[in-house]
Amino acid sequence: MCTTAKDLSIIEPRIGTLVRDLTDAPDTGEVAAALRPVMDDVIQQAVTSSQGGKRLRALLSLDAFDVLTEQHHVNSSRNAMIDLACAIEVFQTAALVHDDIIDESDLRRGKPSAHRALEYAVHNASIGRGLGLMLGDILATECIEIARRAAKQLSNSDAIIESFLTMQREVEIGQVLDLGVEMTPLSNPQALVQASLNVFRWKTASYTTIAPLLFALLAAGVDPQDARREALAVGEPLGLAFQLADDLLDVIGSSRNTGKPVGGDIREGKRTVLLADALNAANVSDRDELRAMFEAEHRDETQVGRVITLFERTGAIDQSRARISILWSQSRQAIEQWHLSEDGRRRLIEACARFIPSDLR
Repeated sequence: MCTTAKDLSIIEPRIGTLVRDLTDAPDTGEVAAALRPVMDDVIQQAVTSSQGGKRLRALLSLDAFDVLTEQHHVNSSRNAMIDLACAIEVFQTAALVHDDIIDESDLRRGKPSAHRALEYAVHNASIGRGLGLMLGDILATECIEIARRAAKQLSNSDAIIESFLTMQREVEIGQVLDLGVEMTPLSNPQALVQASLNVFRWKTASYTTIAPLLFALLAAGVDPQDARREALAVGEPLGLAFQLADDLLDVIGSSRNTGKPVGGDIREGKRTVLLADALNAANVSDRDELRAMFEAEHRDETQVGRVITLFERTGAIDQSRARISILWSQSRQAIEQWHLSEDGRRRLIEACARFIPSDLR
């Protein structure tokens, strides 16, 4: 079994165990028998919502830790690092639960989103939605407890906890900015590019690539200031490239490969870098057409296809490819500055490469 598959076989059940244990009420009091069924529904949904996904964040943190410590066997510090990596994934689940409520999404990973599943379970839409909000809060709290327990067994324990809390705050700010970018006027494409990339930094890169690398560096005993600098140098361009690639695949990918319908962002009218680049390069007629479609309340399938055509014709798709390639190059160059063996450098590059499809690097 390869290292990645082996780690996945450990991470997945460990997340389930941690979530089930920590979603239940603490032993500081009892839950009344009449309320136990709804509590059990929430616990089960916490476990269900936590299942699946590629676990890219957890794997990156573990791979970086192994490279930095030259570990090839399981010991107490690596077990603690596994739990810290799991904490990132639990935070991801909390963020997705809240995202689905904000976006009014019915599905997540092919299953009913958490608040929808809870609505069905209790046969009440408003209570189910409220339970979904609270489930997201519970998961956001328990990931801190998972991280706290793990950090006690690792180097730089205080810095790890501080960094974990900073990560959470950054993502919360990112969510605010993500909602704000949807109000950015389409009359200034360059401002929209900068706003979108700024959201990527706060909402995506912060916990997808920067934090996993930072936790590995801190747990390996690197000075906190140096760890932060090195994690940012590699993780920020990698995180931006990851989100740009995700947005691009929404247009040029296939439902079979992405698990999502092609053109989902267009259908929802999202302000993306692709849209901004297309507006910036379009002639007057095409620019007016794009603005009219994105300022409308809805876009039908014909309009989705038309937008994709305009993205291609204006060169926005090619420009996105170029942005991703440049950012990936920056991330690789930053890895070269880490004090690693040749093999360690290769392994870290391979771990980071998982975030970007090979044809986009």
